[in-house]
Parts: sequence; C-alpha cells; structure tokens
Amino acid sequence: MAEGRHSRSPSSDEPSDDYPKTGNDNARDPGRTGERSEDGEEKGQNTGSPSAVGFFDKSLNKVRLEVFKLWGRTTLILAAFILTVLSLYWAVLFHVEQNTSSLVVYVVDFDSRVPPFTDATPLVGPMITQTTEMMLSAPDPHLGYVTMQPSDFDNDPLAVRQAVFDFKAFAAIIVMPNATVMLQQAVDQANASYDPLGACQLVYVEARDQDTYKNYILPQLNALETQITSGFGQMWTRMVMENTTVPRENLQQVPQALSPAIGFSQFNLRPFRPAVMTPAVTIGLIYLIILSFFSFSFYLPIHTKFLTPHGHPPMKFSHFIAWRWTATITAYFFLSLSYSLISLAFQIPFANDSAPTTEVANNPEPYGKGTFVVYWMINYVGMIALGLACENVAMVIGQPWTAMWLIFWVITNVSTSFYSLDLAPRFYYWGYAWPLHNIVEASRSTLFQLHSKIGLHFGVLFVWCAINTALFPICCWILRKKTEREKKKGQ
Repeated sequence: MAEGRHSRSPSSDEPSDDYPKTGNDNARDPGRTGERSEDGEEKGQNTGSPSAVGFFDKSLNKVRLEVFKLWGRTTLILAAFILTVLSLYWAVLFHVEQNTSSLVVYVVDFDSRVPPFTDATPLVGPMITQTTEMMLSAPDPHLGYVTMQPSDFDNDPLAVRQAVFDFKAFAAIIVMPNATVMLQQAVDQANASYDPLGACQLVYVEARDQDTYKNYILPQLNALETQITSGFGQMWTRMVMENTTVPRENLQQVPQALSPAIGFSQFNLRPFRPAVMTPAVTIGLIYLIILSFFSFSFYLPIHTKFLTPHGHPPMKFSHFIAWRWTATITAYFFLSLSYSLISLAFQIPFANDSAPTTEVANNPEPYGKGTFVVYWMINYVGMIALGLACENVAMVIGQPWTAMWLIFWVITNVSTSFYSLDLAPRFYYWGYAWPLHNIVEASRSTLFQLHSKIGLHFGVLFVWCAINTALFPICCWILRKKTEREKKKGQ
C-alpha cells in the first residue's frame, strides 16, 4: 500500500473516499464514475440515485399519504380564506339599497320667508318640501332628505352651499327667497327675462366621491327634479288659466312662465375632472400597496449581506435593525416620488390658485405651487404606513403565507377606500382608521381643494407608522430565530 493511503477495512460496506482506485473499481462500485487526479482526489460525481417509479408504486405509499394530507389541508385553508376575506369585498355593497337614506340631502325653503319677499304666499317652496317628505315614506330606496329651516343658515342661501362643501350633507336643494314672487311677476307683468332656473338650486360636490354621486345621488335627484317640475307645472298652469285677470297676451310673451315655470340650477362646486384624476385617488393607489409589499423581497437579500461573514465580520444585530429600518424608509421616499411623478407627467394640475368654497371651480389647489409636495408627502407617509405593516407581517409569517396577507391587505384597504362607508354596513366603520382610506381622503382634499381634514388623515397615518416602527425590531428578532431554527434543521 502506498504511503499516505489507508487500507480498506474488511468489514466496510462502502469504499473510503480516499481508497485508491484501480481499473476494476467501477465494477465494484457502479455508482462512482470519476477518475483520480494526480494528487489522489476523485473527479466526477456520484450518480447512484434511485430509479424513478410510477405514482402508485408501493415505495411511495408513505410519501403519497403525506402529500394527500398536505394538499387537503392547504386547499381547505385557501377555501376558508377565500370565503372569509373575499367576502369583505362583496359585503361592502351588500346593504347599499337599505343605506341609501344615509346620503343626506338638505332641503331648505327660503321661498317668501326672507325679506323683502315675505308678503307673498309661497307656492314653490311648500310644493318641493311636501314632495321630498313624501318620498321618505316611499318603500323604494331613497336619499336621506332633511328639511332644514332658513334660520339654521342665518337666512343665507350661501351658507347652505358652505354646509355642503363642509361635508355636512351630500347635496342641498335650495328654494330661493324670490321663487314664487318672480314667477307671479313674470305672468302679471309679462317679464320676458324671467328664467325658470332661478327658482331653485341644486348644490353638490362631485369630487367628494364621484362614483357615489354618479351611481346613487344624481340619478335620484334628476328624477326628483323631473317629478317636481312636472307636478308644479300642471298645478301652476291650472291656476293661471283659471285666473281671468291675467291677460293672455302676457302668457304669449313669457311662455317659460307656464312651462316649465320653475327649474333647478345645478352648482357642482368641485367637478371631478380631468379623467386622469381617477387613478390618483382610486385604483392607482392599489399599486402603492403592491410596491410597498414587494420591496421586502427585493431589499432583504441586500440587507442580509451584513450578517453573512464573507471576508468581513457580521454586523451587530441591533445595528442591522437600525440600518434596515432607515434603508426601508429612505427607499419609500424615492419610490413614492416616482409614483407621484406619474400624476405630474400626465398633467394633473398641481399649481392652480385656490378658489372660494361656495363657488364652482375646476381643480383649485389649496397649497398653490406647493400642492405637488403635499401630494408627494401624502403618498410617502402612506407608503410607510402600508409598507412597514407588510415588512412586519412578511417577517413573521414567511412564505407562502405572505401572498395571502397581500390579498387581505389589498381587499380591506380597497373596500373601505374606494366605496362610500356611508353606504356600507356599520361593520366597516373600522375602515376610517385604515391607511388607504386616509390616503384617498387626503389626496382628494389636496387635488380638488375639498373640505380638508388633512391633519387628521396625516395623524392616522403617523399612528400606523409609529406602531409598525415599534413592532419592527420584534419582527426582525422573530425572523432571526426562524432562520436559526431552519439552519439547525438543515445540519
């Protein structure tokens, strides 16, 4: 035996790795196909893997049973998840018809109740209030009409507009103080300049929630307008024709005083336009959630290089946590900027002047040229609130369950942000505290100069940031322990 080589043990079943090979070694050990190099090391690989067998082979009985159990358990978990979590999305619209009355519409009758028009007998106002009060007792879904007194608004129709702007009501029907007087004068004096649309006003703020207005509020209000103008026109025409003191020549000069007699001027204080605004306050924000979620898997392999001693000592774990948090927050700063720049690139207005709250205005900006910075900061703080939650959950539950978390996080945020919580069951009122709801509301108030609660919205987002920051070291420690246990199992 050559020096430096060990002799083969007679009781050994397998040859030693250092056993010298001869030309007949392959016959003794068909699983080895390599050759010896000059320094005695073996070349090649062990190719002695078992042969493949069929699905029903007896040798697979145990593993087949294990696979069946795991498959069944996983399918059961996914089915329960679908029924539970996806139901949250369906259920948000389940009681829309029953809750339509929660969409409050003020009905304010100033007709002949404010000087100098108090001497006339009102006709327009009482007819409108009676119609809306009758609708409240109808079995069909209806808006929540609330009859208000002029004194509630200091006898000022503009104060009613302000109440609608301040989100105290979704809309308001205002019967003007001179509605009956102007109509009677038009007939008696043949006032050809009489405009029926001056009798009543319909005030609303579409940018508050364009889908709710389009689907539920405006269709009912337009139907109400038709019902009122038709009913009042018939009543008024009959009264005029029965009044023999009215010259027929007057009616020929002012036909609009008979038909339609009255009408509604619509004041949409903040129209929802241009159309490119839609992704900025609705569906586009889903991608903010997705971006914050996937940043975890992109950045984690980079961070862990500090813990892997390849030519350098590992970093202290406390310093590693501080680095990860700082790097994540900094990454969100630039990612949210990129997201916000898309809206700027597609010419969403960010530099318009502000406008009076009781006047119709297209895209007024409450912060002037600083509006884009505010919009960016909303997305930045929102991304931290959404993203740190994803980071923490991903570290705790791991793969593949993080995919289920993403679905849960998207559905709960979308269902409480893109749909009116006034129409949702009370169960969903927790949505007022969810991150995306506050991002949406803050973005709307910034882009359309709506009634602003931006301090409240930022406050809620900062609470999410603080809670998830406090949990971040704990979740990092949990991930570390899980990784250590997996290494021990693999040894």
